[in-house]
Amino acid sequence: MKTKDMKQKMIFITLVALGMALCWAGVMMAEEKREMPQPLEKQEDQETRTLPLEEFITLAAHNDTEFERILIDELSLQYQKAINLPAGDLVLAAKGQYDFIFGQERKEGEGTLSLTKLFPFTGTSLEAQYITNASYSSASNSSEVGIGIAQPIAENAFGKATRLKDKIIGVEVDVAKYQIIEAYEDYLATIIIGYYDWYEAYESLKIGESSYQQNMKLFDNILERQKNNIALPVDVNKVHLQVLAKKEKLIELKEVYAKTLNFVEKAIRHSGQKELVPEAPGLYSEQAVSFEKDFQEFKEVSRTYEVLNLLEKKSFLEVDKEADDLLPSINLLFGYNVQGKNLSLKNEDSMVYAGISLDWPIGDQVDRAEHEVSKINLDKTRLSNTGTHFQLYTDIKNLSVQMESEEKLLNIAKEKIDLARSILQDETENYSFGRITLNDYIAAVNVVDTNRFNEIFHDLQYKKLFIEWLRMTDKLVSKEDVHKK
Repeated sequence: MKTKDMKQKMIFITLVALGMALCWAGVMMAEEKREMPQPLEKQEDQETRTLPLEEFITLAAHNDTEFERILIDELSLQYQKAINLPAGDLVLAAKGQYDFIFGQERKEGEGTLSLTKLFPFTGTSLEAQYITNASYSSASNSSEVGIGIAQPIAENAFGKATRLKDKIIGVEVDVAKYQIIEAYEDYLATIIIGYYDWYEAYESLKIGESSYQQNMKLFDNILERQKNNIALPVDVNKVHLQVLAKKEKLIELKEVYAKTLNFVEKAIRHSGQKELVPEAPGLYSEQAVSFEKDFQEFKEVSRTYEVLNLLEKKSFLEVDKEADDLLPSINLLFGYNVQGKNLSLKNEDSMVYAGISLDWPIGDQVDRAEHEVSKINLDKTRLSNTGTHFQLYTDIKNLSVQMESEEKLLNIAKEKIDLARSILQDETENYSFGRITLNDYIAAVNVVDTNRFNEIFHDLQYKKLFIEWLRMTDKLVSKEDVHKK
């Protein structure tokens, strides 16, 4: 009779354990189904809105003032030459006064009116003037009209220094334009990686919620088994501790997700009522990476190397400009003057003149020092460019190694998930028949969760590294992209 009761009790225990295993498998399948992305219509019903990466970038470019702050710097570049080159304006100057000559008891007016014009790119200066002066020895004013031309032939000969400065400013403007594109590209990379962080947090949160719900089911089941005197209190405590660990992890995941969502909402200035949710980013995922080929192309056509070449060109031009400043200031002078009495130039006399002026500081200490410094700066720029080249080569090569490693780790994570799920399925059955301990079963559950987290981490880590690759090789945006945004 006792043997029969024992057999019935063993059958009952076996059936309960088998039922628990089937329930657990059913929970896992249900949770996996629940993790699959839902159609947009269902999301709309749940007061959420899917925000794809491409739409996110477009909205951020139009709404985030950081983009506008970066691009507005380009507006001032068009005025750099007007600010820094000699002005070619037509300058009108006038002076007038009234003289009282006491010894002769008379009063006369006198004044000067002149027009000057500089032609910066030839160095030519043109002046026309009219002068009338009171005379102490004559009862009438003396007046003069003249036209003069001055042409430099040594320092700034025929506008050489001005043309050099114009080229230097042009190089500086080009460098500044490239730097604006670089700043735009850096910020674009920042918001794309921010979106990836958001998506990673979103997927991790789904895994965390799924894991927590599965462990809650297990906890309810173990409590039920305790009521039936099948499970020991220590087993209940072990599962309870597991549930608390999953709950703790879930709180951390929710915090990370909330922060990444806040970043996304700030970037696009989101003010809608529906909660935003990401979708799997695929905008940049189909491009292949080849280090040697891509780096060779990077050296030939990239903005970075164009900037390095421009900086060296600027240093060359500055050496030439400083060398020009060492020359003496020599001007050829040509003019025509007419002198006469009173304002109407009565009894006029006229003359044509030609001459030369010289201004040459002996020793020229300052200009010589500036010329030597410019040559030192040229050497410094060359050395800096060489160092930058090797640093870029190393950084991009290291980045390619990281990408290769992440790709391998992602494949391993996927393989480990398949193995871990297969093991969990077997361990569920083994646990139901008492072949393994509860600790072994909990370990199998945690291995599945760990590898699911690893898969999403390595997947997004590879995508982030790829964005960094595009940024470093100047392929993330082009000049046309900046103006389009």
